[in-house]
Amino acid sequence: MSRLLAVDPGKNKCGLLNSDPEKGIVIEGRVVASNDVFDLVISWHEKQAFQGIILGNGTSSSYWKQKFKDISAVYLVEEYGSTLRARNRYWEIWPPTSFLRFVPRGLLIPPVDLDAIAALVILEDYLKKKLVWNGPPVFKT
Repeated sequence: MSRLLAVDPGKNKCGLLNSDPEKGIVIEGRVVASNDVFDLVISWHEKQAFQGIILGNGTSSSYWKQKFKDISAVYLVEEYGSTLRARNRYWEIWPPTSFLRFVPRGLLIPPVDLDAIAALVILEDYLKKKLVWNGPPVFKT
């Protein structure tokens, strides 16, 4: 099983996504306070080593690139617009229910932090394919 980590970097919180691109799945995604990012990455890496870390080139990316360089190869990826695209991707994965399904998706705002979904969008851009996310998300820091 191959693993890739995707990171949507931020100053206060980061979106992290542990994936198996060969199977086309998301293993786990989280929104984590910046102080806790490295510990979670190490924990995931100890369970199954990453073949690479896909890092958005935005806020604090140079800091995270330096922190991650000893864990695995780090690939900087353009992340412009990933947060807006994450909103649409969220509704693709978890479609609105009840009366909300009749509201145009452009008007809906997801009820969670989108950093993990932004990491997914960054990874999908890098892979040039969409991944399946079956499990429940952990979006609260």
